[in-house]
Amino acid sequence: MLVAGNWKMNSDHTSARQLASAVVAAVGEPRQVTVAVCPPFVNLDATFGALHGTPIRLGAQHMHEADAGAFTGEVSASMLRAVGCHYVILGHSERRQFFGETDASVNRKIVQAHSHSLVPIVCVGETLDEREAGRAADVVSVQLNTSLKDVEVTSSERLVVAYEPVWAIGTGKTASPEEAQNMHAVIRRLLVAQFGDEIGFSIDILYGGSMNPGNASSLLEKQDVNGGLIGGASLKAEEFAQIVRAAQEKA
Repeated sequence: MLVAGNWKMNSDHTSARQLASAVVAAVGEPRQVTVAVCPPFVNLDATFGALHGTPIRLGAQHMHEADAGAFTGEVSASMLRAVGCHYVILGHSERRQFFGETDASVNRKIVQAHSHSLVPIVCVGETLDEREAGRAADVVSVQLNTSLKDVEVTSSERLVVAYEPVWAIGTGKTASPEEAQNMHAVIRRLLVAQFGDEIGFSIDILYGGSMNPGNASSLLEKQDVNGGLIGGASLKAEEFAQIVRAAQEKA
């Protein structure tokens, strides 16, 4: 079970440190749940300073597929490792929508993340038009299969998948627990088919569409919902901690 906060483009150096410290205090010692926060690049070091020595792990929101080079504005996997990152979010719908991220580029980044001992949180999800057209499962299947093409995973701890219905991100809308479970079950079957029972059944599949303290318990009680990739609620330490506690009750 993993609960990861995606702070997106929010916080400055001071507020990032304050929020991280507040999360540490509010979450305490999580039981049977891994907790992580993913601040903007410029605040990774400040956040790590507040998290160091605590159970809460650090993650990044994006990375480049190359080791180094003339890629102005980008960061590499080795840079993320150097500032203490354990996780990196790849293929978030906002990266796909606004910055041209593709399944093929996500695939290359997964390989690069693994080569530097980073755990990728691979995001997949359909738009409202795709869902209403009855294509949601097909869209997510193509995204996941292409993103994981030829990827080798020797342990379930080396990969996380996040289902984030695009129509539910930042809109206040949320997939029903049944809708979430149905899609998570599709993802689970694909993971088992590629990696086998032992690993495929153990990889965490997070729900990433406006999970909050009010709906977390009902979503997390579903068999294949193994945590959350939290957006807005992760910017308030107590709300984030409430979601962590809900996950602990279901773990």
